[in-house]
Amino acid sequence: MIEAGAVLAWGEASRRDLPWRRTREPWAVLVSEVMLQQTQVARVVPVYERFLEAFPDVATCAAAPPGEVVRRWAGLGYNARAVRLHGAATAVVGRFGGQLPSTLAELTTLPGVGPYTARAVLAFAFEADAAVVDTNVARVLARTAGRRLSPTEVQARADAALPTGRAWAWNQAMLDLGATVCTSRQPRCGACPVRPGCAWRGDGPDPAAGSSGVSGRQSTFAGSDRQGRGRLVDALRRRPVGRGELAGVMGWPDDAERAVRVAGTLVRDGLAVERGGTFELP
Repeated sequence: MIEAGAVLAWGEASRRDLPWRRTREPWAVLVSEVMLQQTQVARVVPVYERFLEAFPDVATCAAAPPGEVVRRWAGLGYNARAVRLHGAATAVVGRFGGQLPSTLAELTTLPGVGPYTARAVLAFAFEADAAVVDTNVARVLARTAGRRLSPTEVQARADAALPTGRAWAWNQAMLDLGATVCTSRQPRCGACPVRPGCAWRGDGPDPAAGSSGVSGRQSTFAGSDRQGRGRLVDALRRRPVGRGELAGVMGWPDDAERAVRVAGTLVRDGLAVERGGTFELP
């Protein structure tokens, strides 16, 4: 059982000072949440601030070529998120008059905005009673429950724990709790505000392992198609790349066929265009 008062008090005393926590502007919140998908906070902070200088509002982003949004995404990886964010901005301008919608159903119609991101925008921009469950929160919920949770259970437990009218502070506290105390490795159970009601307390097999929403070990990055894609996008941020250069740029000098195949996935995902045998940002 999670005692709300203890979590809120701990959150007030321990809250990390992050730039997206200083605003309730929906566009800025959405940008931060898309950037934080699969990316550590320390990497996001400098890119987030530079990105918002270039695209201070949804209309500015929508009006820019998608390739310019990809350029400004440099340093974060998972570059397809930049294309989807541009698509979301375009949809907001085209379908919602330039104002981010404030309902879960409408937010999840935007490209790249799933249930987690939609709930985060609701909680952090509109301060609506929406419970946010990322991998850190899911880990806290499984451990306090003392067992693996199904997708339905993990969201239900998050919803049940949310104190009415305190969504912003509650969700920030839960995110920080999972990120800094109830960590995947070496959790600091002695410093945890929910230890009295936790069914695990660091004793025995970790119930978070395999529980819904808790990230597992990622596949090897070195030598992967994902690494090659990232290298090519980085190169395209500087200049167009000819078909004959792909293998060298992507780190597979002896495998031109693979390079062409993987470059094709960037075109498919909207991260590149090919014109006359030359690849460039869209």
